[in-house]
Amino acid sequence: MTGNSLRYLRLLLWGGVLVAGLGASWFFLLGGGAGPDRSELVTDELGRGDYRLITTEGKEFTQDSLAGQPALVFFGFTHCPDVCPTTLADIAGWKEDLGDRADALRVFFVTVDPQRDTLEVLHAYTSWLPGVIGVTGSAREIARALEAFHIYARKVPLEDGEYSMDHSAYVMLFDRDGRFDQVIAYQEDPERVLSKLRHALEAAR
Repeated sequence: MTGNSLRYLRLLLWGGVLVAGLGASWFFLLGGGAGPDRSELVTDELGRGDYRLITTEGKEFTQDSLAGQPALVFFGFTHCPDVCPTTLADIAGWKEDLGDRADALRVFFVTVDPQRDTLEVLHAYTSWLPGVIGVTGSAREIARALEAFHIYARKVPLEDGEYSMDHSAYVMLFDRDGRFDQVIAYQEDPERVLSKLRHALEAAR
């Protein structure tokens, strides 16, 4: 994806925000919910748990799926009006800046909305970004994953009878052994993010 095409994609995504985000709160845009303090995330147990989900590649997603090579894990949902498309566009930019090294970085987009986000829906939503793997499952298994990753998610009813989701808005970086490394904050400075990613990829060699 070229720089021009990425900028065009961002314009399209933010155009969608202006339409779909009229009912979204600034609270959701800036943080995506209360959730745990980020200092509580610094634990080797993050991502560890008895959850069994399924990916858009048709493979099982468990705690063991995090091992093998560095990975980014982001929880969101396909009807998300702002934070999720913005974060995916940011990830596309990071991968472009990493060049060939981006192939060694996996990205998992785990839904917080299993009611609407089927495998087919997730595949269509993530297919524009090479290397991004959608993850879903039953409501019970998603709940287990939310607990394992310390993710906040809450259904928010809308006036039209539909609903949105408040959720944690950060991305989590895991090392090649599947251990939690650190948080990448929403809209964090790209140079800082690239430094984190390059360090993780170098350590995985």
